[in-house]
Amino acid sequence: MELNLERPLLFFDIESTGLNIATDSIIELSFIKIRPGSPIPEPKTWRIKPWDYAAGCQKKISPGAQEIHKITDEELAGEKCFYEIVDQVQDELENCDLAGFNSNKFDLPMLAEELERVRKYKHIPIKVDLHKMKMVDVQNIYHQMEPRNLKAAYRFYCGKDLENAHAAEADTMATYEVLKAQLDKYEGQLKNDVTFLSNFSERQKIVDYAGRLAYNDKKEVIINFGKHRGKTAREVYETEPSYFSWVENGEFTLDTKQQFVMLRRQFEEEKQEARKTAMKKLTDKELEKSVGSLAEKWGSGKLF
Repeated sequence: MELNLERPLLFFDIESTGLNIATDSIIELSFIKIRPGSPIPEPKTWRIKPWDYAAGCQKKISPGAQEIHKITDEELAGEKCFYEIVDQVQDELENCDLAGFNSNKFDLPMLAEELERVRKYKHIPIKVDLHKMKMVDVQNIYHQMEPRNLKAAYRFYCGKDLENAHAAEADTMATYEVLKAQLDKYEGQLKNDVTFLSNFSERQKIVDYAGRLAYNDKKEVIINFGKHRGKTAREVYETEPSYFSWVENGEFTLDTKQQFVMLRRQFEEEKQEARKTAMKKLTDKELEKSVGSLAEKWGSGKLF
């Protein structure tokens, strides 16, 4: 079944120096764009030199990651850094919705972190807002229907073995083919609609990609980890505002820190607005009292 699209759907996959969103970097990024009315995949893949902005040098690939994707530091030494291709990446992302395999937990936050690093360290404007894009996580659909991994999903839905697994483009193409096959297999259960698929594949509504902040049933932002887990961000801000500073200065992803900064700013603006309203009411009350006093003097025929 071909995809029913209103906007281009961009399938993507990342290979990285490791699995720590806050400290690791992208070394291979693959996009496959599917446009409305056209089933022809448009692939675009970059090999990227991982850059340590603080140290000003190439970042090393962890042995565990290298064992999986087989990409070496030497192979990347002559490639461009992410900040050097960020405009191309943004052009591909613009006006698209996104799809990936386990992308909500890894690929999406990793991509967001790289964009935030470019903004912070290179002062390059970031014109795309990943938070405003719909995201279809094919793995979450798969796990709800048939709990397994991409290789097994490809075999189960597409009837063949996945060759060259853990190469970004091969994994990305397989993810695209799996989603189409899922729509065929679960035709009565899944809607061929990106909004439905995005909602269906999202297990919990999160605020930041690392899932440190989430929404509760009342659509309030809550802390989703540590000693304040389950408390609203507003409650924590009011009782322990230093907690926000701790997060902003701690070892959290830049995206997580930015969401805490935005919440702090929102709460502070609301406090200031409340103070202005209270002062206005007080001023109005004093003015009313003064007018009343003048009226009494005028009524008695005495101004002073």
